[in-house]
Amino acid sequence: MKPVDQYFFNQKEPYQSIMLYVRSVVLNTLPEVEERYSYKIPCYNMFKKPMLYLNVLKCRDYVDIAFVQGILLEKEFPVLKNDNNRKYVRSIQLKRLEDLDQANFERLLIRASEILKEGKRV
Repeated sequence: MKPVDQYFFNQKEPYQSIMLYVRSVVLNTLPEVEERYSYKIPCYNMFKKPMLYLNVLKCRDYVDIAFVQGILLEKEFPVLKNDNNRKYVRSIQLKRLEDLDQANFERLLIRASEILKEGKRV
């Protein structure tokens, strides 16, 4: 089993279900995305650049879907929040799978990949 798969299957519910669903949406929306296991968490790269990662932060009760260049997306996608006062990263915090607006999330993924392709950086 790959380390990224092991990471998902080691998560407790509801985090495991949320992460596996988000993973499937990412992989289906962006077939060219590269899934990696970096810094002991699942990461998704486009054009050899980091785009997003999934994590369950200690002492938090949600899955953190973190966009590495999220600061460039937050005006267009107000669902992105600046959790933990991060400089550039913005994220969606999911406590329940039902809280994910899949259509909006797919648009966000596509826009994030476009920004990486254009080479925009903070």
